[in-house]
Amino acid sequence: MSRAVHFEIQASNPQALIDYYSGLFGWSFNKWEGGEYWLIHTGPEDKPGINGGLLPRRGPAPEAMAAVNAFVITVDVADIDGALASAGTVVVPKMAVPGIGWLGYARDPDGNIFGMMQEDPEAA
Repeated sequence: MSRAVHFEIQASNPQALIDYYSGLFGWSFNKWEGGEYWLIHTGPEDKPGINGGLLPRRGPAPEAMAAVNAFVITVDVADIDGALASAGTVVVPKMAVPGIGWLGYARDPDGNIFGMMQEDPEAA
């Protein structure tokens, strides 16, 4: 079985999305010495998860009314209500994933859709 080991976010304005995701999730961004690419550190190494990268967009941004991206990342959050309120544009409101937790989807300032999930085995 293959595991996801890295994700990437394309950005029309990299600094705007660095500021957005740093503020929303506390992620840190470090510019790679090899060019226009920022490594994203999403949390402690002793917790499950993956790190990623951010790069300048090489084409048009997703359409504002597009249903979904080709790939969607879902981020673990402690407070789904607070995270959705801070995210800006909510495209799928909070919903229960029974026995797993609470899930919602938002759109970042560049049009990328991403998910957020709060673990809660009591969700119904």
